[in-house]
Amino acid sequence: MSTRDAIALVLLIGASATAVAQSPAFGVGRPATSEDIRDLGSAIAPDGTGLPKASGSVAEGRAVFALRCAKCHGPKGEGDVGPTLVGGRGTLPTPRPLKTVGSFWPYATTVWDYVNRAMPFDEPGLLKPHEVYAVVGYILNINGIVADDGVMDATSLPKVKMPNRDGFVADPRPDVGKPVK
Repeated sequence: MSTRDAIALVLLIGASATAVAQSPAFGVGRPATSEDIRDLGSAIAPDGTGLPKASGSVAEGRAVFALRCAKCHGPKGEGDVGPTLVGGRGTLPTPRPLKTVGSFWPYATTVWDYVNRAMPFDEPGLLKPHEVYAVVGYILNINGIVADDGVMDATSLPKVKMPNRDGFVADPRPDVGKPVK
């Protein structure tokens, strides 16, 4: 089963469970429709499968970050009401690990997918693909992973080697596919 198929299955199961779990007595929420699930878009795989054609530079990302992200994450990703995005390298094996994009996340494509779907917090999905590439490029840059003149796109982003790429254990079950290198 592909990553995309697995995510779709989880969403469908979740939608079915939601229909059963939410009683009209509480008056909260509604079951997800097929359209709701379709509008979530396809998941972006670690190898970049599903990334759209667009590009964004670190310089462009700095401007978008200042406008859309700094209010929660601080001007340089140091954290504020939103989580810290920078620092933390070398802290994972300590009693107080700091899990940031630069210390914890294993794939740059996962960062793209998360930013695309969930950010900015007050308007998720607001950013266009080129803005998402730019913001991710900037976040990778302030973590020392991408150069100041870096440009992210569907080809370059999956090639980014995240510092914690090898910090995760591959799932050995035969039904989940092969680990991405």
